[in-house]
Amino acid sequence: MREILGERRTNGKGDGGGSDGGVRRRSLPLRGAALAFARRWGWPVVPGAEVLDDGGCGCRRPDCPVPGAHPADPDLLAATTDARMVGWWWEARPDAPILLATGGHAPCAVSLPAVAGAWAERELGRRGKPGVGPVIATPTRWLLLVAPYELPQLGEELAARERVPSSLRFHGPGGCLPLPPSKTGAGAVSWVREPQRCRTGGRGRVALPRIEGLLDVLVEAGLNAPDPDGRLSY
Repeated sequence: MREILGERRTNGKGDGGGSDGGVRRRSLPLRGAALAFARRWGWPVVPGAEVLDDGGCGCRRPDCPVPGAHPADPDLLAATTDARMVGWWWEARPDAPILLATGGHAPCAVSLPAVAGAWAERELGRRGKPGVGPVIATPTRWLLLVAPYELPQLGEELAARERVPSSLRFHGPGGCLPLPPSKTGAGAVSWVREPQRCRTGGRGRVALPRIEGLLDVLVEAGLNAPDPDGRLSY
């Protein structure tokens, strides 16, 4: 699991392709993590726009709502599990955030403000909800990865609830989210709960809960701890 956390060690002759320069060695965690996501879990990834030294986004939009948390070049449709392409991308752009293209066969996610996310993660455990899956933290928001869902299914689940807080955001088919150990304009991206292999199922399968099993707690969390500023940030 160290490979996914971006903690893999190198002697300068591993995934970095050589020992030519400190930038590449420092950035090995991103390349190694991107390759681990693609190879081990079969998650399609694509580089995000780099975050500038001043915290702005490499896309150069002064009003970018999600610095570093969206693709720049190539676009999201290029996301792939092909290790050769993934390796080449992060050789060329070693500081690029890692973005997961959600939906299809890849995980989807629900995100909510960090305070609400921490409460929800604890509450799901307290209520004995089975199978809380991978959880990602940023300084502003937490993201709970869930099994792939379709938008009509999500719409039915939300319509069945009297009130859904606007602070809940859904990363479904056609969306994306940053993966550890990326850095976005909001700060570092890290694991609260790491991916775990399914006890049953095919190789590379990650244990993911179904969204309907989490929604009641997530809605309650969002209502009790709304987004402090309402900004669309990760």
